Amino acid sequence: MKAQEMEQKYAIASIQKSILILKSFSPDRLSQSMTDLHKYTGISIPSLQRILSTLLHGGLLQKDEKTKQYRLGMELYFLGSLVEKDSSLLNTALPYMEEIRDKTGESVSLNINWNSKRKCIGYCESKHELTTLTYIGHESPLYAGASAKVLLAYMEREEIQSYFEKSAFLSYTNKTIVDRDKLLKELQLIKEKGFAISYGERVKGAFSVSVPIFNPLNQIIAGMSIAIPIVRLEEFNQDDLIILLKQKAKEISQSFV
Repeated sequence: MKAQEMEQKYAIASIQKSILILKSFSPDRLSQSMTDLHKYTGISIPSLQRILSTLLHGGLLQKDEKTKQYRLGMELYFLGSLVEKDSSLLNTALPYMEEIRDKTGESVSLNINWNSKRKCIGYCESKHELTTLTYIGHESPLYAGASAKVLLAYMEREEIQSYFEKSAFLSYTNKTIVDRDKLLKELQLIKEKGFAISYGERVKGAFSVSVPIFNPLNQIIAGMSIAIPIVRLEEFNQDDLIILLKQKAKEISQSFV
């Protein structure tokens, strides 16, 4: 292997490790020590030291010299704000999501299919102390929960079959559908009705409804969901919730025409 090729290979590996480090942070791990980063990324301490030095210099990480803890840097915040400003889907959907949240008092999220996972890209928090929490960037499998199943239901039949073949179906709660034939029938019903419902399939004690958002070619581009603690569900008429979500999703979809 030529020296230039070796340098290129090393550079790519360093970039991949840098991404792994940045993605190891989460709402549950806002700050991490060198030991934590080694544990969650599997990167050796010498490599971590080199890469962390570069990320610190670039403003992508910051370090508390007293605690020796690393946190995401402000440069990522600035870059993220540019993405948010340029996101036509999120910018279009957000006012409708806020309207639903203000009318119901419950949390509303916007989710997409990202590398065969449900990924939250927008979130309006509930007005109640007792709520079902998620966060922007949160991921989960496509087979569990309303926000995920609505995305899976509108995939092409061949894509669904491929997903079934590649996925391990694990139970999150005793309500999770792990039988593939049963799930396939559920997906067909979701597509026929135009919405998905979950009673604690992924998060115990949580009820959710999700509806599709389409582009001008009538292809699903996102799902919009409302999540309510089951203990508060009796305050709502479920049919009214479905009608409200469907209407707002339709208005969002029409805005792209």
